[in-house]
Amino acid sequence: MPFAAVPSVDKTETLTSYALPVAAFSNGAVPTRTVEGPLRQTAWRIDAAGATTLELLAPLRTQLTTAGFKTVFECEAAACGGFDFRYGTQILPEPEMHVDLGDYRFFAAARGDEVVSLIVSRTAAAGFVQLIHVGGPVSATPLLTKSTKAPDGSAQVTAQPAAAAQAPFGERLMSGGAVALEDLVFTSGSSTLAEGPFASLTALANWLRQNPETTVALVGHTDASGGLEGNIALSRKRAEAARQVLIGTEDIPAAQLEAQGVGYLAPRSSNLTEHGRERNRRVEVIVTSTLMPSPENDQ
Repeated sequence: MPFAAVPSVDKTETLTSYALPVAAFSNGAVPTRTVEGPLRQTAWRIDAAGATTLELLAPLRTQLTTAGFKTVFECEAAACGGFDFRYGTQILPEPEMHVDLGDYRFFAAARGDEVVSLIVSRTAAAGFVQLIHVGGPVSATPLLTKSTKAPDGSAQVTAQPAAAAQAPFGERLMSGGAVALEDLVFTSGSSTLAEGPFASLTALANWLRQNPETTVALVGHTDASGGLEGNIALSRKRAEAARQVLIGTEDIPAAQLEAQGVGYLAPRSSNLTEHGRERNRRVEVIVTSTLMPSPENDQ
């Protein structure tokens, strides 16, 4: 890593398949190439406030090409397909991996039967990197590893981000990306919300009132029961249900809110257990405006 980094996830599978993106989102899908083999998925939070996504990606890309990997596909944010590309490929959920829909880069490469994909993004305070490596032996050492020195050569000192989930609501939106509205509960196959009040929607409404120039997207998610098309429609209805509460009960202007749905494409837990499926049925909120709210307007 070119900067001090804290690993957030490092998981392996001895044999699986992976849909490697090979082109930008088009005609309703992300074109992919299916590869099979051992898989290692790793992610890092990087102490690099102010670093651009290219500054994060370039040295990692150079390491891979130097090691013999040949570029398969590379894109940046809008050219990738923005929202559709991000939710059409395999990316770890928050807080392990953050992707700013307007500021990320993707890189895919191959070396013989091995493939890698890198996606990098950032917030104002930190950078985020995810690597997926498929093929070759599953080793004890990741293909890329964190640095042990800070950029000035001194010993690395890193702060753990575990306390981020306890930060105020607005701070989490500004620095951590998507925030799940945990108290919104949906049964399988339903987009109906129980009667409130919902503390998460109240917190979001208070923050939006104090930041009237800010827009957000409510993004619905489902478990993996049923087909993709139906689940995308259902997840959008779940997001819309939350949006209507904010408009009708909290008096938030409709122009500040949009509702989207990604179905089961971004799970945060295994769909093999009831507990995991319940956690996957959720609505998250992300900031979509480019105007940064004032920190003093936090709730």
